[in-house]
Amino acid sequence: MERKQLGSLGSRAPSPGSGELLDMKDSTSHPPSATKTSGEMDKPLISRRLVDSDGSLAEAPSEAPKVGILGSGDFARSLATRLVGSGFGVVVGSRNPKRMAGLFPSAAQVTFQEEAVGSPEVIFVAMFREHYSSLCSLSSQLAGKILVDVSNPTEQEHLQHRESNAEYLASLFPTCSVVKAFNVISAWTLQSGPRDGNRQVPICSDQPEAKRTVSEMVHAMGFTPVDMGSLVSAREVEAMPLRLLPGWKVPALLTLGLLVFFYAYNFVRDVLHPYLQEGKNKFYKLPVSVVNTTLPCVAYVLLSLVYLPGVLAAALQLRRGTKYRRFPDWLDHWLQHRKQIGLLSFFCAALHALYSFCLPLRRSHRYDLVNLAVKQVLANKSHLWVEEEVWRMEIYVSLGVLALGTLSLLAVTSLPSIANSLNWREFSFVQSTLGFVALVLSTLHTLTYGWTRAFEESRYKFYLPPTFTLTLLVPCVVILARGLFLLPCVSRRLSKIRRGWEKDGAIKFTLPMDHTLAQKTSHV
Repeated sequence: MERKQLGSLGSRAPSPGSGELLDMKDSTSHPPSATKTSGEMDKPLISRRLVDSDGSLAEAPSEAPKVGILGSGDFARSLATRLVGSGFGVVVGSRNPKRMAGLFPSAAQVTFQEEAVGSPEVIFVAMFREHYSSLCSLSSQLAGKILVDVSNPTEQEHLQHRESNAEYLASLFPTCSVVKAFNVISAWTLQSGPRDGNRQVPICSDQPEAKRTVSEMVHAMGFTPVDMGSLVSAREVEAMPLRLLPGWKVPALLTLGLLVFFYAYNFVRDVLHPYLQEGKNKFYKLPVSVVNTTLPCVAYVLLSLVYLPGVLAAALQLRRGTKYRRFPDWLDHWLQHRKQIGLLSFFCAALHALYSFCLPLRRSHRYDLVNLAVKQVLANKSHLWVEEEVWRMEIYVSLGVLALGTLSLLAVTSLPSIANSLNWREFSFVQSTLGFVALVLSTLHTLTYGWTRAFEESRYKFYLPPTFTLTLLVPCVVILARGLFLLPCVSRRLSKIRRGWEKDGAIKFTLPMDHTLAQKTSHV
């Protein structure tokens, strides 16, 4: 009867959208992420005023589907609050119910563990793995019930144990249906609601009926269940909160490598060369000037690397004459990391803008201005004005501002909350068309900075070309390739391939034998 009530409640819940953040718990079933004083730990994470409270323990309404919670930590309190707010009756099992009662919503019943597992069919186990064995005395009462494991192991525990926490719990209670869920949802997300955190809740279990029941509860609480299969997948689910930005590792290493390379290159040209050839000490440029010269180089190359894999993929499709063959693994991974590379490009460009604003504040810049004024006086020059340099700098700065503004738009639309509000055509226009415009503007910004310097022999220090000439290589290849793809003969062929056309000799599909049908090339 209670499961039917759960199903009806879940069907009335609105379908939520996807969130942006994947938070780790700081509950009793999770390693704490921050140190708290004992006084703070005694306080409930959410005010009881959010639930109508009169300061006393109130019995949950008899008609509400009952849910049990074993544990009384931070996560258990937030979970109880969310369940009460979603229309469930909550019974909390604690070793010291009298002390813990004031920390839970008044609508939740706080009692001993033996009493808490009596009536509910679904029981959340919100405690650490090492405490699971303390529940063995309740085996007879837990028989046939659904146990929802919400715990997360530490990184050391995850490597130490071969089986997941959920599998270990299932081995202790073979007569129960164990479901792994809610381990990627933090206590804060449960407090503030799914609008401020990740909505997706991975669920796995060996019992389809138990998984369906928990999925309905997830819907009723405002989250989106994601079926991860059998309980064997619990080890993978428990590893999710342990990963530190897994999709950012390769882009971060790429960015770091480019930073080191261009910084060393600029150091040799701008600091080491004057010191060895002219005896000038310009090591003061290392903290600001050399960094500011390095950042735009990295941002520019990273932006070109966002659109280079798309060019390579299109060229590969043209060469193969089909879209039904997989890309090489390296190209596939490159395509998947374009978002992270683009955001890192924007980060470096924004830092470059900030550093550029700080350049006039340096003491060395003020000394240079004074020295320039003294030289002008000694040379009896009353007016110093180079028309070409004035126009160059005006155009250079304007193009840089436009490029940074376009990059900012790309960065904002890459956020899930913004991207989900755009249809596919709008998103494609911003990320593809405006992204290419940002690359062109950045190229013009770089060319305006270089002007005629690439043809001046004095710019080749230690026979090394100016830095901006190196950064132009990849972007110019991308721009030229995109220009070729715009030619009608190439554009039509690429469009046909992406609509399912295949050239002769490519993969063909055999239609059902009908004597009237022959082998045809797929146009789907």
